[in-house]
Amino acid sequence: MSKRKKGPASRKEILAELHGSLERRYRPEDVADLVLQALEGRLTRHERVVLERAAKHSSRGTAWFSSMSTDYARPVGGARQVAAATRLFGKRAEVDPDDPESLLEFAASMGRSIAWSPARTDFLADRLNRQAREAAGMDLSKRQYNRRFRMLRRVSAKAGTLAVEQDKRRLLMVGVTGFAAEVPLERFTADADAACFMAYYTARRKLRREFTLSGRDNPFDEIASLLLDRCTNRSDWWMIAQVRTSPDVLEHLSDQERGVLLGRWSSVLRQSATMLAERWRPDTDRESMIVRRGHDSTTWNNLAVAYNAARAGWLACLSALNALELLDAACPGKVMRLMAADLAAWHRSTGGDVDPNTKVWSALPPPWQVLDGSAACTRADVESACRRAGLDPAASGWTAPAPRRATAVFRPTPELVHGVTIADPVWAALLRRAGVFSGGPVKEELAADAEHGLRSGVVASELPEKSW
Repeated sequence: MSKRKKGPASRKEILAELHGSLERRYRPEDVADLVLQALEGRLTRHERVVLERAAKHSSRGTAWFSSMSTDYARPVGGARQVAAATRLFGKRAEVDPDDPESLLEFAASMGRSIAWSPARTDFLADRLNRQAREAAGMDLSKRQYNRRFRMLRRVSAKAGTLAVEQDKRRLLMVGVTGFAAEVPLERFTADADAACFMAYYTARRKLRREFTLSGRDNPFDEIASLLLDRCTNRSDWWMIAQVRTSPDVLEHLSDQERGVLLGRWSSVLRQSATMLAERWRPDTDRESMIVRRGHDSTTWNNLAVAYNAARAGWLACLSALNALELLDAACPGKVMRLMAADLAAWHRSTGGDVDPNTKVWSALPPPWQVLDGSAACTRADVESACRRAGLDPAASGWTAPAPRRATAVFRPTPELVHGVTIADPVWAALLRRAGVFSGGPVKEELAADAEHGLRSGVVASELPEKSW
C-alpha cells in the first residue's frame, strides 16, 4: 500500500489510489478499506457491515503487515545503457529510456557518427574496416570504434528486451485484470460505484495461487457481488465490462460495444498464443504438464493465464452476439499451466489423476497452430476430446462461456511463500529469503533459522510429507 497523506483523504484522492491499485497487487481487504472511505455516506447498513468485515483485516486497520509484494515486477528501462552511451560518445540526445522505440531512435542518432544503424548490428559482418572508416571521415582508432559499435548494440538489444518484457507484463495484467489498467483516471473516478467494484474485483483476481489440492476460490465473492449490485442502469457498464465479461454485464452493452470488446479479446488471444508458441519446448510432456529443469514456468504460466482469460472473454462476447457457430470452423483450445512436480506427486499420492482439462489439451493441436492456420481444430474436435476426458464441453468452458460459479465467501488473504501459507509474515519473509519452498537449495546461512521456524509450526498449509 502506498503511504497516505496525514489527515482524511478526499474522495477524489481515494479513487485515484484505487485506480493506481488496478495494475498493482493490493490485498482485497486493503481495497475494501479504501472502498469504505470512497463510498462514505452512500452505503446501506448491510453494505457497511459486509465491507467492514473485510476491512478490519486491512494493513491500515491493524498492526499486521504483509511480506508479500504489493506490485508486479516492472521491466527495467534502458537508463543505464543510455548513460553509458552518452559518456562514451560525449554528447546527449533526447530519449525516454522506458520506451523501446525511443531507445532505438537514440541509438540511431548516436550511431550516425560511426555509420551505425539498428538494421546493421552484426559485430562480424557490419563493422567498417579501416579504409571505410577513413573514407567516412572518422578520426577513431579501431578500439574506440569497436567500443562505440558494441555500446550501440547493447542499447539496441536492450530496446528489444524491454519491448518483450513490457508485452509480457501487459499480458499478465490483462490476464488478471482484463483491460482495467487501460481505463483512464478521469473515466474511472467519474463513476465511484463502478470504480469500487472494479478495484475490489481485480484485487480478488490477483490473489496468489495456494499450494493445495483444492481449486481456487471464485474471485467473485460476496463483496464483489455487493459492489456490482450497487451499479445501476446509469453506471458505466462499458468500463465494468473491461474487467468482467459475464452475461449480466454484457447485456448492458450495445452490439457495437460487444463487437469492439470481441476484437480486443481476439487481439490478446493471438498475441499471447504467439508468445506461447515461441516459448513452447517440444520435450514438455503435454499429458502431465509437469515443469522440467530449464523451463521458464513463471513466464509460461503468466502467458497461459492471459491466453485463457482472453479466450474466455472472446467466447463470452461471441455468445452475447449469438455467434458461437463460428466455432464450427475453428475452435482453439485452452492452454494448461505448468505444474510443480511435488504438487503433481502429492495429487497422485491421494488417489488423484491428471486434470481432465489437461487430457483435452493434450488431445488437441496447440492453440497457436489453430490460430495461425497450420492445424485444424473444430468445435466437433473439441467436443469429442471433452467427451473422452469425461467433461461437458460447454459447462467446462471449452466450447461456450463457463457457467457462473457459486459466489465465494470472503476470507482474509493468506500469507504465502511460493504458494505455502505461513502463519506469521516475519517468518514468511525469512523463509522467502532462505529459499524455502522455491524448488532450489536453502541458503546455508539461513538454513538453521528456517528449520527452526518450520519445526515450530509456522506453516499453516496442509502439505505432503518432506515438502522442504
